[in-house]
Amino acid sequence: MTQRNEHTRMTSAEGSISSALVVGSGLIGTSVALALVRRGVVVHLTDRDPVAVRRAADLGAGTPDPPPSQVDLAVVAVSPSATATVVAGLLAGNVAATVVDTAGVKAGILREVAAVVGAAPHFVGTHPMAGRERSGPGAARADLFEGRPWVLTPGAADARSLSRAHLLVSLCGGLAVEMDATAHDAAVALVSHVPQVAASIVAARLAEGEDTALGLTGQGLRDVTRVAASDPDLWVDVLVANAEPVARILAELRQDVDAVVHALQDIVEDPDDPEWARTSLREVLLRGNAGRARLPGKHGGRSTAYAVVPVVVSDRPGELARLVNDVGAAGVNIEDLRIEHSPGQAVGLVELAVTPEAETQVTAALTALGWVVHAEKA
Repeated sequence: MTQRNEHTRMTSAEGSISSALVVGSGLIGTSVALALVRRGVVVHLTDRDPVAVRRAADLGAGTPDPPPSQVDLAVVAVSPSATATVVAGLLAGNVAATVVDTAGVKAGILREVAAVVGAAPHFVGTHPMAGRERSGPGAARADLFEGRPWVLTPGAADARSLSRAHLLVSLCGGLAVEMDATAHDAAVALVSHVPQVAASIVAARLAEGEDTALGLTGQGLRDVTRVAASDPDLWVDVLVANAEPVARILAELRQDVDAVVHALQDIVEDPDDPEWARTSLREVLLRGNAGRARLPGKHGGRSTAYAVVPVVVSDRPGELARLVNDVGAAGVNIEDLRIEHSPGQAVGLVELAVTPEAETQVTAALTALGWVVHAEKA
């Protein structure tokens, strides 16, 4: 946060953003445009699909008219396979004082741009760590990047262009993180690209599942497979561009899967002596606990164990808002919230995550107001 504010103060001397060209009117490009328009930037939109541009413009993301002169910033939000070509064209045409991209892979793009235009002092590679399983301008949100890490891989960028990139992140509400391009690609392979593949593989098993089995689906399966609804063409592009680190981590994941399969097959073959298999399974699950515990918590801080207060909520307009208001009136902050709908019933189970010391207080307050609270502890 301090770094972001520092760069914002520097912009008056080292580069401002009053006009921008956003190339690509999908989820990311339109979200960037909406965020910039909200901050008073004049945004011009372009995309190979004129329908997407018109829709983004109708949503208030900017104008489809071309910029009359050089803009302060061009944001390239196209597929990874097309990014370097578009960036090089903008640099060669002197369309913008600074050019940034938003692709999910960085090292290859920096190399491709350098191969075409040489050193590129006006180009900054960036990657906002935000997205949705939906795509297109209709899925865009001006607050998509709020509080999210936004990686900058400066390459050969000069100070003014790097300052503009930091300002872009600040205007969109993101948290700037500078990284080496190769380190970035290895990091996103671990925390983004491999999880996407894993979710898709799990979801693929459901395609031919029996309806009776799918009818038993709970929130856990929905959580695990949520990103499997993402655009497959976009993800093919990403995976091809980041093949080496993704393949390496998937090979390690395959070893874990093989260990689980081996243990389970051993139980099938020798059910009277399952101790080795049970130990092997437990080791994998414990490592999963340890990895999950290392994920950053709220606001990027340390992971915190919250108490979960499950509340039954009728599936009627205004009920969720009433519940949230009642929790607030009890003087308790909701740290997180999720909803699990009950199949075949017009109710849902809202799981309120609160600090452990607030659990008794909020449970008593909601019960007194008539809410059905399912105590986690006997």
